[in-house]
Amino acid sequence: MSPSPGAVVRLEAVSKTYRSGKEALAVLKNVDLRVERGEMVAIMGSSGSGKSTLLNILGILDRYDSGAYYLDGRLIRNLGEREAARFRNRFVGFVFQAFNLLAFKTALENVALPLYYRGVGRRARTRDALEYLERVGLSGRAHHRPAELSGGERQRVAVARALVTQPELLLADEPTGALDTQTSYELMDLFEELNAAGLTVLIVTHEHDIAERAHRIVRLRDGRIEHGDPTTTDEGHPPPNGGFPPC
Repeated sequence: MSPSPGAVVRLEAVSKTYRSGKEALAVLKNVDLRVERGEMVAIMGSSGSGKSTLLNILGILDRYDSGAYYLDGRLIRNLGEREAARFRNRFVGFVFQAFNLLAFKTALENVALPLYYRGVGRRARTRDALEYLERVGLSGRAHHRPAELSGGERQRVAVARALVTQPELLLADEPTGALDTQTSYELMDLFEELNAAGLTVLIVTHEHDIAERAHRIVRLRDGRIEHGDPTTTDEGHPPPNGGFPPC
């Protein structure tokens, strides 16, 4: 089946098994998933349900064994390391619970790093990094290192870094796990603003109040999707415009 032009993510019967000697552990089992352009989707599940493996496959950090994964209409399968890195840098932005910022670099340098790997010149990447720090409200902290920033500020730097390449898909892995409640809600406000501007957002979380702010919740149990019904709000999907450029 050909992928829908409206789907940023489409998984068709994707399975993944990890093997250690004669032992085999099936982590994902014939998973079907479709995420439309402009959606914000939360993925929930207990430990061992397959959330991390699913996110790694979506982010082209891990391979799957069978089935098909389409990212923005492109079949992602059996990529070499260099090609996988190129696809990640072009199509996917990552936000992690632990921020994953380089401690010896400033906020500006951390945000500019993905552009360095794209071969963008120093002046252009500095300009773009400053623009995205401003968009997440941190232009005044551009020259501070992570240790000089609060947890919420560090996560906003991580969001700016994820956005600077203008990806098609933002993957957030427990992005509020290291934040207090108020800061978590402020981060979700930012995600909603980005989503309203047209960015497709997929959040892995164990926090129900965070998940409920997505358009729909996908639940994994023992490597299978339990259900993924839309939320009962009447808001629909936000239009692809707003304060941020379409991604």
